[in-house]
Amino acid sequence: AADEIIAAGGRAVGLGCDVSDREALTTTLGGINDQYGRFDVLVNNAMWNVYEPLAAIRPESLDRMVGVGFSGVIWGMQAAAPLMAASGGGSIVNIASVSAQLGIPNGIAYCGVKAGVAGMTRAAAAELGAMNIRVNAVAPSTVDTEGVRRVVSEERIAMRIGQTPLGRLGTTQDIAKAVRYLACDDSDFVTGQMLTVDGGLATALS
Repeated sequence: AADEIIAAGGRAVGLGCDVSDREALTTTLGGINDQYGRFDVLVNNAMWNVYEPLAAIRPESLDRMVGVGFSGVIWGMQAAAPLMAASGGGSIVNIASVSAQLGIPNGIAYCGVKAGVAGMTRAAAAELGAMNIRVNAVAPSTVDTEGVRRVVSEERIAMRIGQTPLGRLGTTQDIAKAVRYLACDDSDFVTGQMLTVDGGLATALS
């Protein structure tokens, strides 16, 4: 991803980090702050997921999902907040999911993690506002990626498209534009919100 950004004329540095490891994440974010002199935006996007019925949920899969998708968001906000406060504020964007609002068969753990992300976003916004740090979330529905196409059947994709009022899956650009809005000054009086980017799916199914 960093190479593609650089090839397109942008600036990027690719760093590997296990976001479920609090110390590693704190060190990584601190290094970025040291290199560039400030830390303005954090997007908590990492997730590891497996869909399993309730009876099949295993400790190892649940621990990894919670470690990456729930604890990792907390560790990221914890590490970023003092860095942002030191430079006058910033914006944190957490990636939740429309699954935080809907029930999905075989998705109990995933729905639980993403509902947790929605809740912690509101709580962090209330706590960090005094530091001029805004905290919001983006809640996508199914996004058309290679990873999704590998694990979701064509039949289920067609069903999801049929359920969506705008008649298509989301794209990575749809999500990126929502994140950019919440990250930049255009939303400088917006905090504690979850922006649902789902083509109307949640509205249609509610």
